[in-house]
Amino acid sequence: MSQRTAARAYTRELGLAMAAYVIVVLVSIRLVGGLDQPIKTLVALTPLVPAALALFAYIRFLSRMDELGRRIQLEALAFGFGAAGMLTFAYGFLENAGFPQISYIWVFPLMIALWGIGGAIASYRYR
Repeated sequence: MSQRTAARAYTRELGLAMAAYVIVVLVSIRLVGGLDQPIKTLVALTPLVPAALALFAYIRFLSRMDELGRRIQLEALAFGFGAAGMLTFAYGFLENAGFPQISYIWVFPLMIALWGIGGAIASYRYR
């Protein structure tokens, strides 16, 4: 499969997964308030299903890439996860110094943003 075909398939698969994610998040937020346990917990976790579909789309995309594409992704992930780890570790120390506590829900978006920055850096290096 060519890089272009793989990218198109990934865009389609990821787009569908993310559209489903948005719908499921909106519905689960609306429903979770009026439910009792344990159903409340199950409904709160339903957005993980389309999120897992997005993850599988990315894994399939990696398997369709050439070696350079995989190397760029590896460097991007290493940068993103390493930098996110350092930032969250540092902020944990700052919380001990009186900074406000931040919800864990922001860690993954931070990782994704830093992965994107790492991808831009790695792509630039291999041009």
